[in-house]
Formats: sequence, structure tokens, C-alpha cells
Amino acid sequence: MRRSLMSLVWPIISGILLAIVLLNAFPQLMGERSADDATTPVPDTSAVRAIAERTDTAERAPEVVEAAPLNRSQGPASYASAVNKAAPAVVNIYSSRMVERSEHPLMSDPFFQQFFGKDMPQRQRMLSSLGSGVIVSAEGYVLTNNHVISDADEIQVALRDGRETLAKVVGTDPESDLAVLKIPSEDLPVIQLSDSEQVAIGDVGLAIGNPFGVGQTVTMGIISATGRNHLGLNAYEDFIQTDAAINPGNSGGALVNAEGALVGINTAIFSRSGGSQGIGFAIPANLAHQVLDQIVAHGRVIRGWLGIDVQAMTPDLASSFGLKTLTGVVIASVVPDGPGDKADLQPGDVLMSINGEPIVDAREAMADIAEISPGTQLPVTIVRDGEKHEIQLTAGERPEASEVQ
Repeated sequence: MRRSLMSLVWPIISGILLAIVLLNAFPQLMGERSADDATTPVPDTSAVRAIAERTDTAERAPEVVEAAPLNRSQGPASYASAVNKAAPAVVNIYSSRMVERSEHPLMSDPFFQQFFGKDMPQRQRMLSSLGSGVIVSAEGYVLTNNHVISDADEIQVALRDGRETLAKVVGTDPESDLAVLKIPSEDLPVIQLSDSEQVAIGDVGLAIGNPFGVGQTVTMGIISATGRNHLGLNAYEDFIQTDAAINPGNSGGALVNAEGALVGINTAIFSRSGGSQGIGFAIPANLAHQVLDQIVAHGRVIRGWLGIDVQAMTPDLASSFGLKTLTGVVIASVVPDGPGDKADLQPGDVLMSINGEPIVDAREAMADIAEISPGTQLPVTIVRDGEKHEIQLTAGERPEASEVQ
């Protein structure tokens, strides 16, 4: 019995001893690290150096200009100060005229007219229109649109402070649609005029006027464009475009900047409904100032004139005249005894330059000529029958609009 037990114990003892030997030789078999393994391994730096070398030879990230954080406090939260500065100088204008009309609508029928002839009973009726104006001088001069006071028998001006007075017409300029009125100069508020050449697209614009006769109103927008022309509104066009709401009754009112200075005189809108659709036009303050000075000094606007009518150059016309560019304008007609006629300009001539300045746009050319003083000697270049000619021309004074027609 004892011998059989010993045969079982020895294998067990041998197994334990073998396990102890193996654990001493390989401690990781128990999930533990040796003292050498516990130290932090040193990485292989060769790979790091290789990456650094590749980075040095590659293009670096591009340098960009980073904008400063958006400052939303630049624009004022209110334009009340600008309005308080400009609005007192903006006036309401009420013009009226008497018209004759038949006593009864049937009197317009030819059957009834044969019985009365020229002695048909008539009665007078007052027609009224409204608009706006701007006081631009302490002497009482008011700028407005010509179409606001055209053919008026009586013009009444109402100030913001409640004063009302009759105005007299100093002069009108239908070709720019401006008119100058005069009211008694007694402690009048006056608006400041800005340099409209400095107006930039995106500037804030405030339109002040009397839309629909509801009373003085202020609307706001931005300057959408400058130098607008070819609209067929006036003979001389250089409009400032704005999206500030402008409606009937705003005509002649002020378009001012964020500081309350006059930028332009509101004059027209583009609309399919008769109301504001976000496209309004104003006559620049600089042009209005020039017209004001000339009307006060001379009673009219004096403009240079060549006595010719021109049309824009087109590719077909340029080809027919043998021109390789669209420079120049075609003389369509010449006014008899006008400056162009006296200089022997003829219909069909191509006007290439005036006073050394090439002509590109017909309307701009006529506007430049208008600024020339009558009596000025001008060298002009024309093309006639394919040949260039230099001609000396003396600018005249542009007749009144009715005479030009």
C-alpha cells in the first residue's frame, strides 16, 4: 500500500518543481514584467528623421490673409440724428393750375358743338399736384423737380415746422428736370450739400419727402448704382440709383447720406405698378448745385452746343464706314446755321474726337459738350468717306428745349 502511494506522490512533486523552475525562468508567463521590461522602450528615431526630411523638401502651407472679426457695431442703430439734421430743410410743395372744361360732358360731342360754336359754356377747374423740395440756401432758394411745378399758376410751400408760404419760380431746367423756387428768407433751415462724386455703391441712403401727400416721411435703403443714364427720362442723365422707397410725392425731395448731407434730388422711379419697387433715381447734388448757380445768376442754364444730333455707333455702321472699332458717333442731322453747320459738318460724318478726347458714348459726349462754355474753340476729328479730317468748331449756346425741338 505504501509503495503504491509513493508511486503517485513523486510525479506530483516532480510537476510542482518543474513549474517553479519554469516560472523563475519565464516570469511573463504569470502576466508580470521583469525589471528590464518595466523600463520605457526607446523609439526608433530613424523613421521620425525620415518624415522630417520629407516635410522640409515639400511645399509649406500657403500664407493667407485673415480678416479681423466682423465688427457689427460700425453702422448706427438709428439714423435719427441724420434725419433731424436734414428733414427740417425738406418741404412739401403744392402746385395748382386753372384749366377750362366744358359745363357738361355732352358739350364735347360735335353734334352739340355745331349749335354753340366757340361760345360753348366753359367753367374753370383747379388741378392740384404735390411734391417735395429742399431748402438749399438761407436766402430762401428751394430746389425741386421741374415736373412738380410745371405750368403751375400757384405754388405753395409748407415747412416741417408748420409754416406755409407762396413761392415764386426763379427758373427751370426741363433738360435736367430741375427747378429753383424762392420763398421768404426768415430763419430758414438749410440742408448741407455733399460732394456727390464721393458717393459709393453700398452707402446708406435716406429718402425724405411727401409721398402720396400723407406728410413728411423717411425711408431707408442703399445706393444701388451711380452714373445711370440711357433711361430716356431727361436730356442729361447721370442718376444715382437707390432702393430706398420712393413714391409719388417724393419727387423733388432729398436723398441724404447717413450724416444728413444732401446726396441728390429724388426725381423718378422704375415701376410696373406705379408704386415703389426698389428702383429709384436721384439727380446728383453736384449737378443740382451747378443748375442752381446758373439759374440764380442767369435765369437759365447755359450749356455748350454743337448744333448736331448724333446716334451711337453699331457694328454694322462701323463696318459700312470701314472702321475697325466702335469708337465715335454718327452725325444724324445738322441744325441749319448752328455751330456744326458753320463748321461744314454733314450728316453721315463720323465724329471721332472732340478737343482731343475720343468719343465712345453719344450721351456722355453730349453731356461733356454741355459743360463747354459757348464761344470756346474746339478741334474735332471726323471721318468722311473713309478719310480723317481735322476741323475747328466754335461751340454755341444750347437753345431752350422748346427751340431745340
